[in-house]
Amino acid sequence: MNVNGASNKTGAILALVIISSGSIHASAQTDVDTEAGATVQRVADSTSRLQNRPDGAVTRDVRSALRRTPNLDASGIRVRARLGVVTLTGWVPERRQIALAGDAASSVRGVRSVSNQLSLRNSR
Repeated sequence: MNVNGASNKTGAILALVIISSGSIHASAQTDVDTEAGATVQRVADSTSRLQNRPDGAVTRDVRSALRRTPNLDASGIRVRARLGVVTLTGWVPERRQIALAGDAASSVRGVRSVSNQLSLRNSR
């Protein structure tokens, strides 16, 4: 066996492992736009999230994720998706539900970022 060829193969395999390991974990970064009162969550790139998905499929899956989220009243939430950017508008009855909705939306495959424009509506 050619030593140089084996060395090249080992180097290629090592490079592949290093590149792959960097894309295993995905995380969300949250920025608050204090002027507009909106929260923007950017989802870190990972191999599974970079898949282009139709806007309708992303919207449907985000709505489904919101309905499945415990302790979240999603009845007043509207969802719009455009090229992986999801916008949540409408209202929720409790402040903590704003963050729950943003987290649920960002967990959906194909979501690149979430613009969380939800507001608090007190039930009287």
